[in-house]
Amino acid sequence: MNQAPLDPETLRRLYMDQPEPGVTRVLALVVSVGFLVAVLNLVRRGRLKEEYTPIWTVVALGLIGVSIWFDAVRVLTRAVGAWTVSSTLFFFGEIFLLVLCLNYAVRLSGLSTQVKLLTQEVSLLRAELARGPGEAPRDGGGAS
Repeated sequence: MNQAPLDPETLRRLYMDQPEPGVTRVLALVVSVGFLVAVLNLVRRGRLKEEYTPIWTVVALGLIGVSIWFDAVRVLTRAVGAWTVSSTLFFFGEIFLLVLCLNYAVRLSGLSTQVKLLTQEVSLLRAELARGPGEAPRDGGGAS
């Protein structure tokens, strides 16, 4: 009755060779197709810009592909040397979120610069309007 502990490689093979239940695959496929429909609906209603559409469409199609052909994730798991499929999915999900955050940080930096320049331009226009039509602009030097 006393069994010897499994070696790590045998344990890893047991994790990797577990079949996915049919319910899990169907649920993953339904969620993936629903995500694709949501992306296309947001674009159609003008809530998502067209420039983001390719990114999210590729993500949705990738999820559909993984839902249909789950063995691709197993191959990827073996390639990266992970122990379980779920750890591979989690890892690549984190990488995707990291890239997404970097993308938004770059966009926010650009918008911040634009807002600063627009604010300076509005201030200059307000100062010009406050001076009135006949006054000469001040050079700020105070020359006599």
